[in-house]
Amino acid sequence: EEQPLPSEEPEHEKPQTEAPTSEATPALGDLRVSSVTPSSVQLHWTVPEGSFDSFTLQYRDAQGQPQALPIDGGSRSVTVPGLSPSRRYHFHLYGLRGRKKIDHVSTEVMTCECEASEEPLPSEEPQEEEPKTESPAPEPPQAQGVLGDLRVSSVTSNSVGLHWTVPEGSFDSFLLQYRDAQGQPQALPIDGGSRSVTVPGLSPSQWYRFHLCGLKGRKKIDRVSTDVMTEEPEEQPLPSEEPQHEKPQTEAPTSEATPALGDLSVTSVTPSSVQLHWTVPEGSFDSFTLQYRDAQGQPQALPIDGGSRSVTVP
Repeated sequence: EEQPLPSEEPEHEKPQTEAPTSEATPALGDLRVSSVTPSSVQLHWTVPEGSFDSFTLQYRDAQGQPQALPIDGGSRSVTVPGLSPSRRYHFHLYGLRGRKKIDHVSTEVMTCECEASEEPLPSEEPQEEEPKTESPAPEPPQAQGVLGDLRVSSVTSNSVGLHWTVPEGSFDSFLLQYRDAQGQPQALPIDGGSRSVTVPGLSPSQWYRFHLCGLKGRKKIDRVSTDVMTEEPEEQPLPSEEPQHEKPQTEAPTSEATPALGDLSVTSVTPSSVQLHWTVPEGSFDSFTLQYRDAQGQPQALPIDGGSRSVTVP
């Protein structure tokens, strides 16, 4: 079981076929471990030659299920959360051009045995901690970092992509805190230069509350939160998706300029409502429909005017 992903052996053929066709075939440097906790591993790598469009980190979780974590081509480090203590993991990093795997490096890591003592999520009540850390903020605001909104950039049945801004100042690092499907607190350390993260290893159709803390040294300076629900395992969560048949009819005449939707972002969250925003980078739509399941699991469909770019779901 040293070869968690069968696709490893064939990968060696790809650099050989790719080498002659690209003037400067990109190359991956060593895959190194920069930190280890009982539930996470942080990895770092270099790209001594050329560049990649993206990376994919592949490994098997504690249940032996293969996981694939997509990573932006500009990244040189990643933190893998949701691991089990005292367990050996094999990580395989692939560098991609388009969808083609060009190079591949691997490493083996064992997580720590002790329980995580980060007390990550009791901090939902410890809002009291924040006034303590934030109270000095008004006095020297120039030196303090400020976090912008924490937004959802992508959602699948087992992962969530998050994005944030730092409108003022800077942070040495960030910490993303959440509880996994078993209710166990998880703490994901993130480099201070990052503005996005993908959280893998989640469960389908599950609500998660994410808290992003901005740190100076080990001190939490600011915090933002958001709630996200992962998608259902099936691709067709709502029966109302049979009306896909209507789309060819509407698309056929407008096929010269097919409209496209941009990202769906969360702009605000309260205990009883969510505000969503989206863009239409190409073309236009006659109308929109927002589909979701309510707390009782009943499918809901919310019709929206074609000129709208935001909606509040009460």
